[in-house]
Amino acid sequence: MNNKEWVERGTKVLIGNYKRFPIALERGQGCRLWDKDGKEYLDFLSGIAVCALGHSHPAVTAAIRGEAEKLLHVSNLFYTQPQVELAELLVSHSFADRVFFANSGAEANEAAIKLARIFSEPGRFEVISLLGSFHGRTLAAVAATGQPKFHQGFEPMPQGFVHAETGDLAAIEKLIGPQTCAILCEPVQGESGVRPLEKAYVQGLRELCDKNGLLLIFDEVQTGLGRCGTLFAYEQLGVRPDIMTLAKALGNGLPVSAMLTTDRIASAFTPGTHASTFGGNPVAAAAGVVVLKTLLTPGFLEDVQEKSAYFLARLDELAKKFPRWATGSRGRGLLIGLVLSEEGISRGADMVDRMLERGCIINFAGNKVLRFVPPLIVSKEEIDRLVQELDGMLAGL
Repeated sequence: MNNKEWVERGTKVLIGNYKRFPIALERGQGCRLWDKDGKEYLDFLSGIAVCALGHSHPAVTAAIRGEAEKLLHVSNLFYTQPQVELAELLVSHSFADRVFFANSGAEANEAAIKLARIFSEPGRFEVISLLGSFHGRTLAAVAATGQPKFHQGFEPMPQGFVHAETGDLAAIEKLIGPQTCAILCEPVQGESGVRPLEKAYVQGLRELCDKNGLLLIFDEVQTGLGRCGTLFAYEQLGVRPDIMTLAKALGNGLPVSAMLTTDRIASAFTPGTHASTFGGNPVAAAAGVVVLKTLLTPGFLEDVQEKSAYFLARLDELAKKFPRWATGSRGRGLLIGLVLSEEGISRGADMVDRMLERGCIINFAGNKVLRFVPPLIVSKEEIDRLVQELDGMLAGL
């Protein structure tokens, strides 16, 4: 069956809550994907920053196969070797002492919110997050998300969430009160248009938390695990969070997420306070172990940083060539946006469609930028091809 037939079948049975591209993907390898008609695509979306090691990475595939043959699921009433190994890797290479595993970024953020509340003094339950943020699709995660468009139709939102203007420490300080327990933020806001938080601002958040007895939660669901050029984005900011959430790249395509914290804070989660049936199951954890070990290979993250600088420079050249459509680039590591002009924004969705026709998968984020989150193994040659296709697309508008 071809693309059209699979799209027609899917349209009939799947709920229409996604705006899907009219193609049915069949297989992938590295930074490439192929659809049911055999057309090849250069993937600069990587499952929305998930396939950090690319598609069908041989070591990840071998780990999944090997563990599936031994143990698929036993629940968290037991210990398993892959889960313990993955937790050890996360702890030994971060600020944290303890790990809780779940299945998605939203679940990890839910766990972080619950932990912040139960750890804090009675009556302190309110979480301050930032306008433009995105923290997931469950009700609490949506309530924490500082974008009203995600709230529409689901009101009333759960209580205990307020939002401050991003970059304004005074605005945060005004919101802190006797009910506040935590400040939640992403080191780089991805969904609202690839907006990195300034180092001084994040350090100011840490100081406000320390001054007022609050917890600082970093949502590194998208920014963590090498995406920003270091294992975790917080390493570039001179600040340690109290709680950090991870997902996306952790399983390179399998659903697994993690919430990391210290011994002192983790002690508030006693047996029965929180759980996840499938969280950190052996197969997903086995994939995660390979991902972490690969990211920690000497030179891997330095290579990401080098390719980031190269990609940003190429995009800046493109913006200078097409000032009608773009104004420049921004981002950290390989979480990058081409910032569109006012006229360019009006054509953003069209640009994505035109790039798809040219065999390149990207997306339009925050109604502001063309977002690029390729696999971290992307080559400079593949970056050059993407830029070449962007050049041709912009020239043809």
